[in-house]
Amino acid sequence: MPVSHSDDVRAAERKDFLDVAGWGDATVTAFPGDASTRRYFRLEKPDVRAILMDAPAATETPTAPDSASPDQRQALGYNAVARLAGNNVAAFAGIANALTERGFSAPRILAADLERGLLVIEDLGDELYARAIPAGAHEGTLYASAVDTLAALYRCSFPESFEAFGGAWRVHAYDQTALLAETGLYLDWYLPRFSRSPSEDFRAEWEGAWQSAFAALEAHAPGLALRDYHAENLIWLPDREIDSRTGLLDFQDALFAHPAYDLVSLIEDARRDVAPDLAEPLKARFCKAAGLTDRAAFDAAYAVLGAQRNAKILGIFVRLAKRDGKARYLDLIPRVQAHFARDLAHPALRDVASLVRTMLAAGKG
Repeated sequence: MPVSHSDDVRAAERKDFLDVAGWGDATVTAFPGDASTRRYFRLEKPDVRAILMDAPAATETPTAPDSASPDQRQALGYNAVARLAGNNVAAFAGIANALTERGFSAPRILAADLERGLLVIEDLGDELYARAIPAGAHEGTLYASAVDTLAALYRCSFPESFEAFGGAWRVHAYDQTALLAETGLYLDWYLPRFSRSPSEDFRAEWEGAWQSAFAALEAHAPGLALRDYHAENLIWLPDREIDSRTGLLDFQDALFAHPAYDLVSLIEDARRDVAPDLAEPLKARFCKAAGLTDRAAFDAAYAVLGAQRNAKILGIFVRLAKRDGKARYLDLIPRVQAHFARDLAHPALRDVASLVRTMLAAGKG
């Protein structure tokens, strides 16, 4: 496939950045692509390695200004509505600095060009949970460490504004506008595989049912949710201190949210089956370490956020396959469907579950 002029320009920008950062003589190896528009390269010199993050801002819709109203966010596009950082590397750099300052194992930022969307970051190695466990690492030990890290994150205080290299990124609340926009992906992309597109009246009923369910999220104080906390974004670092043994990779979209959110991401993993007998002990471990005593309220919030997240993922996976030609994501859908069904069985989601049954039954008619 011929290289476009824009690819040539971007390659030249990467080279210039690496020269200035002192990595111009490194061997550069590209990582395989993922679901995002970011690209990653491993940098290797004798006795030292790092990672180049390439995140050109123009490849995604804009993020929301701090004061944007819900309507203004809608006009800007999905990143603004769902409070995603997109390819704003100031978000990654600022949050990474805040995490490492508090003793967590996020990558240290070694060099940055925020304007051009380029970072050189610490290489935490290759021991992703998703690789280490099949290779023989003890699943329970790794997941217990991940839960301990989440509880330590919840016990920490964080500022609203995260700063690094002269840039700043404000972390907002995971508000109903964002939560509802993500459940809308289920209607827009997943549902059309089984049924006709829903009417506007049905969409309003759908949002109303979710809004009622979201009342369960008010039972606990919010904390920093990294928002994509699962086995392919966590690295096992057994030689580090206890709360630092779980390396953190993907957190630029972090928001302040109910503390169950990242736990759901971890246990209800879309890409791998977590041992079924681990779920309840991990939830209990988290609640104890985080100081949360109302287990019934926590379980309700966990189910609501699990359902919300899985509705979003079902929509995203179909979108990746249909719009972006990444058909491999369809193979993951049965696992997510099973998670979604279990979450919907909680009484806090009675109205949402009824609407899902209605939609799917209509598709069979």
